[in-house]
Amino acid sequence: MTYTKKLLIPFTITTLLFAQALYASEDSPITKSKDWVILPYAFSSDSTGLAGGVGVIKQGLLQPQTTMVASVFGGESLDITVNGEENEENFLGGFFAFSNYKLPFTDRLFFSLLSLKSYFPKQQYYLQGSNDSDKKDVLLTSGEQNFFNTTFEYILPIGEGLENPEGLYSLQDGFAQRREGYGNGTPFVTGQTAVGIKTFYQENSFENWSAFELWKNVSRISTPFWSTNGLRFFLNHDNTDFDLNPSRGYHFEVAYSRDYGKGDSLQSWNFLEFKFNKYYSLDTFSFTQQNVLALSLWTGYSFSWDTDNEIAPGIAKNRPPVWEGARLGGFSKMRGYSTDRFSDKAVFYATAEYRAVLDYNPLKKNSLVPVAVDWFQVVAFVEAGRVNDQYNFDLLTDLKYDVGISLRSMVAQLPVRFDVAYGDEGANMWVMIQHPFDF
Repeated sequence: MTYTKKLLIPFTITTLLFAQALYASEDSPITKSKDWVILPYAFSSDSTGLAGGVGVIKQGLLQPQTTMVASVFGGESLDITVNGEENEENFLGGFFAFSNYKLPFTDRLFFSLLSLKSYFPKQQYYLQGSNDSDKKDVLLTSGEQNFFNTTFEYILPIGEGLENPEGLYSLQDGFAQRREGYGNGTPFVTGQTAVGIKTFYQENSFENWSAFELWKNVSRISTPFWSTNGLRFFLNHDNTDFDLNPSRGYHFEVAYSRDYGKGDSLQSWNFLEFKFNKYYSLDTFSFTQQNVLALSLWTGYSFSWDTDNEIAPGIAKNRPPVWEGARLGGFSKMRGYSTDRFSDKAVFYATAEYRAVLDYNPLKKNSLVPVAVDWFQVVAFVEAGRVNDQYNFDLLTDLKYDVGISLRSMVAQLPVRFDVAYGDEGANMWVMIQHPFDF
């Protein structure tokens, strides 16, 4: 079987369920699959209530390595409060993604797009997300969340990118084959290196605007929103043996994001970030197939964030929105805290995971399971991080911590995880695809 490492799959509950059916045909390489997959699904969360929908997946649309995912979804009616008045609303929307399309007349330039149109009855925003902020200081509102992102990625003709820009591997039982000599090589001489540009646009509306200082005293004729758009420039170098589940090697990325304040953007901002992952292969036990120590570090800084001036009470001038920039909390960083619980001008984050793939797999080649389940993995992890209004050594003091455990599985050639994490504000559970600090 083969696997294409350039598959673009967003970290959402919706696409988690899609991904589980993406490679349901065990007899065909994914780069040759022509089947349409139609998948109903259901899930529940605080912001949506009980919800469900139907997804459509097409592998090999237009080109062998591409993937198309589309979905429509809706949820139960929830009681909400909008500007002091009781109301009822439903979660609903649609999603579309098309990834890994090699542009005409090129050999190594790939295009992807990702879009969402949705309405959430209960969204949480921590607008005052400093390291010392109070968890109770949260804006709860209904409103839309819409985004449209594109990626143009050029695989440099060096290292593995010279002969294999698509990033195709052979897989057996969820492990990459003939990769014993890969990982930990010389940077930019071995491994795959990519440069690219991402365009981003996101608009979140706030129906409960009377609770938001930015619009509290403004006469409204329409629902206010926070919009951002811009460009993200990146350099990415992958020098691991298998990017979906590395056992050795390293992976790093540097990216610069800029909202130029054009169109309906609330204000301009910028953010520079660096991420580095390192993997060590460890000796196995009698009951494990693979043991790995996985480490990750992420840091970033917003030069534009003006801590001395505000565009509204509590909203700093030229700061990124709460879903961009230096932020912690959620399913990928500081999992013991709510999504985007902390945000400020600068950020530091580090984590360590001990990952053990078990020999025991009761679902392997089970005829009652509609997709391939290649292995189960038990993970213990610890995380530490902090946001700050300056980029200095204060980032290494008064850190937030959490610890957790995770059960993961290679389902249809894609890692699926169930994480439980505990921090000083309580516990959180996350069900997602891919390892939490993947790129």
